Amino acid sequence: MRLRSVPLGIVASLLLAVIALTVSARSFAALPDVPAWLQAHVGDSDGQISQVVLERARALYLKKVAQGAVRNPCYFAMDATRPGDLGNGVLGRRYYVICEASQSFRAIPSGHGGGRNLKGTVDFSNGRRCSKNFGNAMDSELTAGGAYMTREAKTSFKGFYRTGAKQDAAFLRTFIQFDGEGEAANARQRVIGGHAAQVLRAQCMRKNPNSSYADHDGLVPFGKLVDYPGGRSNGCTSWSPADARQIISMVKDNPTTLYIYPESRDIAAVVAHRSQSGGVPYWNASCLKEIGAPKFWPRKTLEPIIAQYKTDHPAPPPQPLPICKGS
Repeated sequence: MRLRSVPLGIVASLLLAVIALTVSARSFAALPDVPAWLQAHVGDSDGQISQVVLERARALYLKKVAQGAVRNPCYFAMDATRPGDLGNGVLGRRYYVICEASQSFRAIPSGHGGGRNLKGTVDFSNGRRCSKNFGNAMDSELTAGGAYMTREAKTSFKGFYRTGAKQDAAFLRTFIQFDGEGEAANARQRVIGGHAAQVLRAQCMRKNPNSSYADHDGLVPFGKLVDYPGGRSNGCTSWSPADARQIISMVKDNPTTLYIYPESRDIAAVVAHRSQSGGVPYWNASCLKEIGAPKFWPRKTLEPIIAQYKTDHPAPPPQPLPICKGS
């Protein structure tokens, strides 16, 4: 029987079994070679995956497969050193969906952590195009590189928005929770995960007592649905609505791995290279030229600063949304 006549699910199961046995036997001393079809996607151009990012993402996936923690035939990677916005409406493709069983490789856009500018105190914000600042502090809104696992999916009602003439729709956004390791171990506490790059800018409350989403006064939030596929996030990975639907369907009740580059060690290596000789650590050349030098903000350093800023600048009490005119 020729391979093309074997159902894909059987091929995926066989590949995962072979990978697990191979990895266990070799104890990761020498990972299985990257297959030729996947190696063809390796490179530093847009839509390609850099060698170190693939190696680490693949090692993480094979490790979790060998441990029995992952049965999903696909895994993810993200290169947060690459530009998210290439200009002229073109978004950088720096999030990777890799399915070795079906020899599938996709590179898609994804947002990066926007960080924050605590005016008068410290600025660790990021621009729309490139990330300069990374970190794992609570409330920092920064991306933290490292090893993650996708976990449960949570779908939340955000409000209603107008889709056409007198036509409204409920905006429900699904969030995939991540669990991290090492420096990313507080991902759950930080509410770090993946979701569609959409947000409802609530503007007012509308009477809709028959809605299952109505509050005790019979009101529901109403606003404008905004897409931001090339924008910044609060530290999460975010995708276009179409890509989000596909990714969420792939991992719902079927967890897999996500490796995000760079880690703090990579940032330290890039900074150290400026004053030392030797091989150049990997960083996207275009973004490195733009940001000058990256910086990692460890939680033990940044969290006290953020906490003090909150104390010195207390947020005003929340104000209720106005009632929509004509509702």
